[in-house]
Amino acid sequence: MEERRQDNARQAALDYHEFPRPGKLEIRATKPMANGRDLSRAYSPGVAEACLEIKADPANASRYTARGNLVAVVTNGTAVLGLGNIGAAASKPVMEGKAVLFKKFANIDCFDIELDESDPERLADIVCALEPTFGAINLEDIKAPDCFIVEKLCRERMNIPVFHDDQHGTAIVVGAAATNALRIAGKSFEEIKIVSTGGGAAGIACLDMLLKLGVKRENVWLCDLHGLVHQGREIDMNPQKAAYAQATEKRTLAEVVDGADLFLGLSGPGVLSPDLVRRMAPRPIIFALANPNPEIQPDDARAVAPDAIIATGRSDFPNQVNNVLCFPFIFRGALDVGATTINDEMKIACIEGIAALARATTAAEAAAAYRGETLTFGPDYLIPKPFDPRLIGIVSSAVAKAAMESGVATRPLEDLDAYKRKLDSSVFRSAMIMRPVFEAAATAERRIAFAEGEDERVLRAANAMLEETTDIPILIGRPEVIAMRAERAGLPIRPERDFEIVNPENDPRYRDYWETYHTIMARRGVSPDIARAIMRTNTTAIGAVMVQRGEADSLICGTFGQFSWHLRYIREILASGGLRPQGALSMIILEDGPLFIADTQVHQDPTPEQIRDIAIGAARHVRRFGLTPKVALCSHSQFGNLDSASGRKMRDAMQLLDSREPDFMYDGEMHVDSALDPAIRERIFPGARLDGAANILIFANADAASAVRNALKMKAGGLEVGPILMGMGNRAHIVTPSITTRGLLNMSVLAGTPVAHYG
Repeated sequence: MEERRQDNARQAALDYHEFPRPGKLEIRATKPMANGRDLSRAYSPGVAEACLEIKADPANASRYTARGNLVAVVTNGTAVLGLGNIGAAASKPVMEGKAVLFKKFANIDCFDIELDESDPERLADIVCALEPTFGAINLEDIKAPDCFIVEKLCRERMNIPVFHDDQHGTAIVVGAAATNALRIAGKSFEEIKIVSTGGGAAGIACLDMLLKLGVKRENVWLCDLHGLVHQGREIDMNPQKAAYAQATEKRTLAEVVDGADLFLGLSGPGVLSPDLVRRMAPRPIIFALANPNPEIQPDDARAVAPDAIIATGRSDFPNQVNNVLCFPFIFRGALDVGATTINDEMKIACIEGIAALARATTAAEAAAAYRGETLTFGPDYLIPKPFDPRLIGIVSSAVAKAAMESGVATRPLEDLDAYKRKLDSSVFRSAMIMRPVFEAAATAERRIAFAEGEDERVLRAANAMLEETTDIPILIGRPEVIAMRAERAGLPIRPERDFEIVNPENDPRYRDYWETYHTIMARRGVSPDIARAIMRTNTTAIGAVMVQRGEADSLICGTFGQFSWHLRYIREILASGGLRPQGALSMIILEDGPLFIADTQVHQDPTPEQIRDIAIGAARHVRRFGLTPKVALCSHSQFGNLDSASGRKMRDAMQLLDSREPDFMYDGEMHVDSALDPAIRERIFPGARLDGAANILIFANADAASAVRNALKMKAGGLEVGPILMGMGNRAHIVTPSITTRGLLNMSVLAGTPVAHYG
């Protein structure tokens, strides 16, 4: 059975690399190439202008070519992780994989270059000759000591960053893990004793970095296949190992392990036995990083040292020391400031950023990607997970800052905060478009009630509100359940201490709430007994009553259940004094910008009057995002060419809008392609009212609106913000069960800004 499982896994991996076409990379054009004009600009004669600008000033290569965002991953295949000296050609799948990681995690373009050259000096010559093409060089999987020679020569001769990831990437992540492990163990770099196995490139680099972090050289004991590195030893020595030679008669790992605070293993399986662990210092730190099998299995180490803090190189154990936590982000920061090198200051900034992120509240996106794992700072969570989306903003901006302060940045940034926001927006796609709303929300302090307060997404959103906004969350739910789930999710927030709570099972305001609800609903068939029951069981109704009584400014509900079910209670309790649900507006964030869709939820078959109100409300809300509203009334009929029901409805809505003379652009009825493509619209109906592409699409029925909304989300990769419930003065919003924590935070900020703020 196990053999069959391994065969299946092997075939699946091969199929992944072969189909639907071989390899993991492709090259795509970033500029249009649709006609002769494009060709003349991209190549002859237009390309000459860019060439001459670069000839006049070589720094212009980063303005007119991809060089400033292009990295080479270079290897000769002599030390491929877990495989050894397999040669340049066989290493190509690994290098393609590295290039994919650059693109995935930091949006850095990458060419993998496999060189059939074993002489380190000649290899360095080839790499140096690549400088005009690339903004940085990532050396990979080159055996020691050749890797030291190649990197040294390239760094001396090249004016761009050269970074051997096997050395420095590993050292940075080890440095971050060690920083946090020592914090937990109550120890310091300056006082600890380190015993290390493995004198290769990664092992030496890790020790060098630990010295920079404060470890004393005399407290480092390095062992390899031949035993302890000691003064006078001649076998298998090089200058890098010799720097750690101890003046001692001891010769083996067993002789030097007593009292060690940190074991650093980059060697092979079984090197560290349980008996040796037993002889280490109390609360030992064990980094058993050999792959695929560590120097000791975590369970074996804990059997003799239950308080041990353990990291490995494997993803199936806690605390995986993975270079992907480092290299995409250190290169991102270095490229963005035009760094000429990656120096110690930048590496230490990277360490500090990674370590600090692990100590912060876990990102909801990381929790979703690693569901079921403990992601709370502690012995089993020393460093963040690779899919934590905050890494790029925190680490890359720290690296860029260090590059500027240390004087190696040729293109220093004027505004680091703006740079970090830009990086965050590359992973939090809603960040940039939501920025005006966040800024407006900061001018007001509003109380936001969440009907489903026990939902983990709501708990994470409430925590984010407290960290990022001035709004006050109010959670409806059982206190003991909320506290338990917050603790399980690794969140620091607790009921009553950090936010108000409404307990449906036992709240002192229960009588006030059911009497308020009964007063509203008494002539609509609701008896006192029914009112009492609803105020014990229906959290949406409870939240709406809170808003009605002025105890909350807005309600967010809908993380489970049907939209129409929640809408019923919002209508009953809050639709008064001119407020009524006008429609649901969804913003879909696409690669080329946001697109707003209405009405997706409230009116199944809206009247022309309702469509008019939807258009006016949508335009008002679109302005909240700093955008100019452009409304298209969409139909199968196009400017009167069909006598369809939807066409007639949209024509009537146009007349109603004309009578209002609204202060935004609108037109219809039209097809969606005409709404989004001005060239198509101009051919069909020259002189249409819209200028450019529409950004608000309004449909004749909810089926059409919902279908377009879901197609854009599922097939076009659109990210939804909303639905925004229009017409209720921001007193309530009904989300959908698929909403994420980030989506809830966005909705809370929208709810946290009075609509009057926008006129």
